[in-house]
Amino acid sequence: MEGGLHTEDQEDASAFKDCFSLAWNNPYVLRLAFSAGIGGLLFGYDTGVISGALLYIRDDFKDVDHSTLLQETIVSMAVAGAIIGAAIGGWLNDKLGRKSAILFADALFFVGAVIMAAAPNSSCLIVGRVFVGLGVGMASMTAPLYISEASPSKIRGALVSTNGFLITGGQFLSYLINLAFTRAPGTWRWMLGVAGIPALVQFILMIFLPESPRWLYRKGREEEAKAIIQKIFPADQVDQEISDLKDSVEEELHEKKVSESISLTKLFTTKTVRRGLIAGVGLQIFQQFVGINTVMYYSPTIVQLAGFASNQTALLLSLVTAGLNAFGSIVSIYFIDRTGRKKLLIFSLCGVILSLGVLSGVFYETTHHSPLVSQLETSHFSGLTCPDYRAASSPLKWDCMMCLKASSPDCGFCAAPDKLQPGACLISNDTTKATCGNDHRQWYTRGCPSKYGWLALIGLALYILFFSPGMGTVPWIVNSEIYPLRFRGTCGGIAATANWISNLIVAQSFLSLTRAIGTAWTFSIFGIVSVVALVFVLICVPETKGLPIEEVERMLERRALHFRFWEKETEPTEKKNQVV
Repeated sequence: MEGGLHTEDQEDASAFKDCFSLAWNNPYVLRLAFSAGIGGLLFGYDTGVISGALLYIRDDFKDVDHSTLLQETIVSMAVAGAIIGAAIGGWLNDKLGRKSAILFADALFFVGAVIMAAAPNSSCLIVGRVFVGLGVGMASMTAPLYISEASPSKIRGALVSTNGFLITGGQFLSYLINLAFTRAPGTWRWMLGVAGIPALVQFILMIFLPESPRWLYRKGREEEAKAIIQKIFPADQVDQEISDLKDSVEEELHEKKVSESISLTKLFTTKTVRRGLIAGVGLQIFQQFVGINTVMYYSPTIVQLAGFASNQTALLLSLVTAGLNAFGSIVSIYFIDRTGRKKLLIFSLCGVILSLGVLSGVFYETTHHSPLVSQLETSHFSGLTCPDYRAASSPLKWDCMMCLKASSPDCGFCAAPDKLQPGACLISNDTTKATCGNDHRQWYTRGCPSKYGWLALIGLALYILFFSPGMGTVPWIVNSEIYPLRFRGTCGGIAATANWISNLIVAQSFLSLTRAIGTAWTFSIFGIVSVVALVFVLICVPETKGLPIEEVERMLERRALHFRFWEKETEPTEKKNQVV
């Protein structure tokens, strides 16, 4: 066992060493990978930036502030656009090439960023979000494809992984940008508009880069493909690479002819494919329904719900979640081939369940032990008293949460100098907010002051730390390994579509759920889904680490469930030797 681990460590070290060595000796390859990888940066930036921008959009557009549905729509329309963009991107990739698809995605992203930055109302903002989503959808599927087809096979994995790093890096960058513009005039317009800069940079860089040699070869433009390969590979490897490319393209075209006869009926009547789809699609759905994108899209809002009123404080604390998410992706790369896929999933889900339990408990305490409303404190703000509170038959029973639930009109809570002491329940508008702030008090419209707020931050941090290395990356890896070769494209597309649609459902429903049943119960639902996901992984997901495609197929055929996932399985080669 020690020898095996030592060999893996040597191979990993060798891969990174080869990557740095080749990049140093041939920067052209690194330039290709980095230029295309900006698409991952755009994907990550858009995911993260809206979470902070939404806080300030609510301040500028009162219709958005008063409607959770409108807030959810602004967030989720980019996801809806991405679903369409990914579908269009597949066609563009095949017809016009990888380079053209990336250029088109950049143009859409840039136009969307300009529309959002200049939006005079929420409707225009939503239109801009759709444009950005279309660009994100195209870039998310095209960038890794371009990198993999324009990279030497020896370092392909390391270079493709840069796209994943840039996604999490883009999320982290978006929070930094959000913080940088919190005091600038226009705040959210700058946050959303800055996204156009990397799109423009990538567009300019890609103009001077070649098309994918694999796509050129498939289209019969062999001389152009050979010229690009000569730039990527050392002279003594060019002939072999061209030969390998020819064989690979011929095999792909053969598989494409076979796959054209694949129907949905055939997918679900073929035992190995059906069981693979259940595992692969199930993982993609559970990845979203355990609530990850509520944290990525709404983390500053969640921080405010935990009792931190300031927009700047909410953004600063949310920066921690983005940093931990990037850290988790690095942890995953280290452990994925050492511990195996299933162990990492189980460890991840156990931690997610624990974290969601903490969050549910914290928000329950915050909701049921919020500061009371004081008639004396409220009387200090003459003419601003919340009408519902003034008309209440039992005003002495009112607390901060009851004040925030008042809706005719909306009301807010002006905390006492000691935030946990009784405060004032007032009409929610800019005048009241300014008056409350002038008195050196904090104004709350989302959550209430709580001594447990810091526990919510710990819960969020734990959630990201546990989710990112396992449920964040493993579903995509399992989906790349679990399907028979000739069904892989179709099944992978179904799984990816299921992920995007699940993402859309969660993004469009989170705020409505928190308003309808409360934040504590919303996180409790995610926790229950996580328990179901854990049972699903134990029963339906096989361990695919180090197994050839044929062995995975045999495992799915005989439905060999490996419940004792902590024990080391016998290697396939050893089994064959025993039979012989």
